[in-house]
Amino acid sequence: MKIIISPAKKMNTDTDTFQICDLPEFMADTKTLMSKIRSLSLEDAKALWKCNDKLAELNYKRFQDMDLERVLTPAIMAYEGLQYQHMAPRVFTEDALSYVKEHLRILSGFYGLLRPFDGVTPYRLEMQAKLPAGKCKDLYEFWGDRLYKGLLDDDRTIVNLASKEYSRCIETYIGQKDRWITIEFGELADGKVRQKGTLAKMARGEMVRFLAENRIGDTDRIKEFTGLGFTYSRDLSDNGKYVFVKEA
Repeated sequence: MKIIISPAKKMNTDTDTFQICDLPEFMADTKTLMSKIRSLSLEDAKALWKCNDKLAELNYKRFQDMDLERVLTPAIMAYEGLQYQHMAPRVFTEDALSYVKEHLRILSGFYGLLRPFDGVTPYRLEMQAKLPAGKCKDLYEFWGDRLYKGLLDDDRTIVNLASKEYSRCIETYIGQKDRWITIEFGELADGKVRQKGTLAKMARGEMVRFLAENRIGDTDRIKEFTGLGFTYSRDLSDNGKYVFVKEA
């Protein structure tokens, strides 16, 4: 079983908490994208990133000074978003760390597919960014089916905790022999389920921690999750979608 999650925009450098185990698998492709972004003007880079002047200047300098093989942070510690805060890998037991090392993968527009202890450097590049690379019009075309192929293991089960922007680069290639389970979180109000981005990010992080701490290998046990007051809804779920709800 593999579990996929999205990255976060905000990143940090932490070379002390955990050691890196390896470099990312698709490093040659990452170098291609780095060179492409370095060739952009500041204004073009800002338009690509769709951010304010301060963030554009920060990330433009990051790319100009970037070294992909020095002063690296394990991917699981590099991202600072709500999902990662609620995952809280810093307090994982050795067993939980071993679990995520085997089962968890982070999707990235820049690095492609990351194992938790692959060494990364801060960057800004969302999967949906309109960055032409070679003959490819965008990053979805650039990565193609390689991330899907790199993700598969023997039982071909993928638990999707990623946003639609990122899960798209895997789901497009799912075949009949694969088992694809998307986890959704929503608030129940007046008989309707409403999904809220902030709450979903928090719940995804809590779910990863639950899976890791309990070393979940049987997908039916995912339904036992009760973090943040969520409970599994049998009525709203099916074999390809597990829906967790809480009262608004």
